[in-house]
Amino acid sequence: MSSSGDSQQLINEFMLREDEDLSGDDSDNKQSGSSFMLREQDRFLPICNIIKIMKVPVPENGKIAKDARECIQECVSEFISFITSEAIERSIAENRKTVNGDDLLYAFANLGFDNYVTPLSEYLHKFRESTKSDRNLYHNETILQDDSSSEIRNNKIL
Repeated sequence: MSSSGDSQQLINEFMLREDEDLSGDDSDNKQSGSSFMLREQDRFLPICNIIKIMKVPVPENGKIAKDARECIQECVSEFISFITSEAIERSIAENRKTVNGDDLLYAFANLGFDNYVTPLSEYLHKFRESTKSDRNLYHNETILQDDSSSEIRNNKIL
């Protein structure tokens, strides 16, 4: 298990490694992993998204204090970093650069959030099914368009 301080450091190191892979540059003016820090707006989820979610259960005439919004923003962002860092560790251990849904499910289970694993697994399965059917639909439409355009070309030739 990773601590919250380790999670931020691991994410920073992973991002640096990705930047190095993309640039392919071995120059000496790169920042070292220890001096690289994310800006606050890069570390936290946008406050407007947090407020939208927080307003759902609050009555219309209710208000949410600024410090409460900021506290939830930090907590949610830290939670996401915590889960993500565990998923990144797994993908690195398996020599992969891409974190997938299964890595996240593993992270939830490994960090003790077992109550989330079943609903998230079901959601992931439904999501994959829907995207698969969307891809098939797109593929079938493309084939139909190709067939109709070839028919038009054949009619023009005749």
